[in-house]
Amino acid sequence: MNPTNASLPGSMQSPRSQSSQPFLSVSVTDPVKLGTGVQAYISYRVITQTNFPDYQGPEKIVIRRYSDFVWLHDRLFEKYKGIFIPPLPEKSAVEKFRFSAEFIEMRRQALDIFINRIASHHELQQSEDLRTFLQADEEAMERFRVQESGIFKKKPSDLMQIFKDVQSKVSDVVLGKEKPVEESTPEYEKMKHYIFELENHLAEAQKHAYRLVKRHRELGQSLSDFGKAVKLLGDCEGNALGKAFSELGAKSETLSIKLQKEAYLILMNFEEPLKDYVRAVQSIKATIAERANAFRRQCELAETMKLKEINLDKLTLTRSDKVAEAQYEYNELKVESEQAAKTFETIVRLMNEEMVRFQEQKTKDMGIAFHEFAKGQARLANGIADAWRSLIPKLEACSSS
Repeated sequence: MNPTNASLPGSMQSPRSQSSQPFLSVSVTDPVKLGTGVQAYISYRVITQTNFPDYQGPEKIVIRRYSDFVWLHDRLFEKYKGIFIPPLPEKSAVEKFRFSAEFIEMRRQALDIFINRIASHHELQQSEDLRTFLQADEEAMERFRVQESGIFKKKPSDLMQIFKDVQSKVSDVVLGKEKPVEESTPEYEKMKHYIFELENHLAEAQKHAYRLVKRHRELGQSLSDFGKAVKLLGDCEGNALGKAFSELGAKSETLSIKLQKEAYLILMNFEEPLKDYVRAVQSIKATIAERANAFRRQCELAETMKLKEINLDKLTLTRSDKVAEAQYEYNELKVESEQAAKTFETIVRLMNEEMVRFQEQKTKDMGIAFHEFAKGQARLANGIADAWRSLIPKLEACSSS
């Protein structure tokens, strides 16, 4: 079992084991490079197994590319205000890494986590857009992407500016740099402070996890080079010393392989989960920005209503012929204002629920990641110690002869 999938919220079992219960299980598999040059991309096989009545059948297999996942993410973010939409893995900006086996596997694993988080969320799993993503054929999916208005129709230069503006907007709103109207309650301020602190600490931990991966790989390469050199040295000796050198070189090369394998495990099961939670916190910040916009909107409408009410009272006192028109505008604005207030209240309620869910899942996922890391380090340390210890008698014999 993929250790990452095992840590997913409400991780899915096989359909046979849940035949009596509603289930929705999705897997992202078989990445394949298609196209050439700048047109090249990776496609994925997305396999859905479910007994949900709104789906076409118990199993469906479709082919999707990264931009399809982006389409789903953006649709959910637009429709489900107040819910923390799972984050997507970022695109590689470096061409030479974009199609490396390691990057492709990291991307596949992250997309698998993304879609299963959606599939296990009690609200998001009911999304019509999720059903479209999991069931539409490739041509239909492409039409949905192309028809999408807004961000998908922007030129690349405009797209980058949008991302910069959004990032700046989120920071300004959450940090309180925009002062016209801002929600300020102890609970809200506490949540914002926690999210920013969490992002900083996760980013710092992820940075050092990256350094651990790099250190293991560098040490593994050094041991490999050392092993080759010592084996050549052993070939020059025809006695027990030469044999000891050859065994030392062989052990070094074996340990090099162990270190490289452990580096990969740290990358996939420790650094990547940390990076994923950095992205998750950034997704929460985007939702905070949406909450700030909703609060500002309801305040602005409430203020406009007061002005409209004052104007209506004046027109009524003067028996103006514009009273009917003013009354109509006031009634329309009142409906809009009440809707804005309901929208804000809904976002607040959902965010409170989402924070509880996020905390519970974070505790579980981080516990698994750190546990796997500690076990891996212990396993590696024991393997290294055993390997060197087995050589000591032979080296001692050589040194005493």
